[in-house]
Amino acid sequence: MDDVPENIIIKASKGDIDAFEFIYKAYSQLVLNVAFRILDNMGDAEEVTQQVFLAVYQKLNKFQFQSSMKTWIYRIAINCAINYSRRTSRERDRMVEYNEVFHSQNSAGEIEKHMNKEDQEEIVHSFLKVLTPDQRACIVLRNIEGLSYQEIAETLKININTVRSRLKRAREQLLAVRKKVVNNEL
Repeated sequence: MDDVPENIIIKASKGDIDAFEFIYKAYSQLVLNVAFRILDNMGDAEEVTQQVFLAVYQKLNKFQFQSSMKTWIYRIAINCAINYSRRTSRERDRMVEYNEVFHSQNSAGEIEKHMNKEDQEEIVHSFLKVLTPDQRACIVLRNIEGLSYQEIAETLKININTVRSRLKRAREQLLAVRKKVVNNEL
C-alpha cells in the first residue's frame, strides 16, 4: 500500500474531516488485522482500532513526517494493542489455553488432512496466544505483515537487536509448543 499523500495528512491535521476519513479508510483494515493478530479477539480488535484512530486524530498535528504515515500508525496500533492486552489479561494462563486447543485434536495426520482455512487461522491464533504481547507484536509484524527488522524497530521504537531477540525467543517458544503438541498427539 502506498502511503497517504502529504497534502492529505496536512489537511487532516488541520481538521479536514474528509482528509481524515481518507486516512481512516487507507489504514483501518491494516490496524484491525494487526490488533486482531495480537489480541485474538475481534471485539477487542475493533475496540483497539477505535482507540488507535482516536489517538491518530488527536496526535495528527504532531506528526512530523520523520517516518511514513503507515509506520506511525503501525506504532500506535501495536502500542494500543499491547497496552489493551496487558490491561485486560494480566493473569493469563497460556498453557491452559494451549491444552484446550491442542488436546481437542486427534492426531497430527488428521489435522493436516481435515484442515481448512478456518482451522489454520484458529491454530495460528492459538500459537500466538502463548507469546507475550511484545513477542506477538514482533511475530505479527515480521511473519504476517512482512515488515523488515528495520521497519519493525522503527514501528515499535526499539533497537533492531531487541527485535531480533524478541523474534528469536518467540520462535523458540513456538517450536517448544509445537514439539509438545506433536509428542502428545503421536
